[in-house]
Amino acid sequence: MSNQHSWALSMNQIENCSCSHGCGCQFGGFPTSENGGCEAILGFEVLSGHLNDLDLSGLKMVFAAAWPSAMHEGNGKGALFIDNNANEEQVNALATIMSGQAGGMPVEVLGTLFSEFDGPIMADIKLNRQDYTSTVTIEGIIEVEQEPHINPVTGDINEVHISFPKGGFMWNDGFAGKTKLMKINHGNIAFNYSDTFAANAVVNWPNA
Repeated sequence: MSNQHSWALSMNQIENCSCSHGCGCQFGGFPTSENGGCEAILGFEVLSGHLNDLDLSGLKMVFAAAWPSAMHEGNGKGALFIDNNANEEQVNALATIMSGQAGGMPVEVLGTLFSEFDGPIMADIKLNRQDYTSTVTIEGIIEVEQEPHINPVTGDINEVHISFPKGGFMWNDGFAGKTKLMKINHGNIAFNYSDTFAANAVVNWPNA
């Protein structure tokens, strides 16, 4: 725990990446994308949260990243978008947490994996978490849509739930589907994917 900051975030997390179904980065440490890299967009909605005495509940963030190979090998490009509804103090607090400067997992590790980073960028973030049909939108910049896996024989939804009994890096229990659309065009980060890995979960990140 950081000696300077006490923080906690309970959040809806919507996660899409360039890996094939069953994200290699989460389960084996190495991406299973066609180009061997890891490109991802994660949307967050703070259900309850704070940095020291500052309330962060109700705010939204979007985190975009592109690594040329496995994320733990670093040299990534990243961008952090923060809700227009956040005031200056809240923006600074979220940026401090998400950059790893306040300590705590997983952000303390994530913050070391970038050679280029842009943000915080103020944006009108639209985010809706559902079990298999979550969406994230920043008009003109980011568009994310998730959809479920479908049983090819029955046509029914394949309800997939993934659990890390001893705790995962980003989340412990989540719904897994697939990417209908994951698109970003911002500065030095631009990609467009469909039919790749997607998941969403409620995450609890404490440093308190």
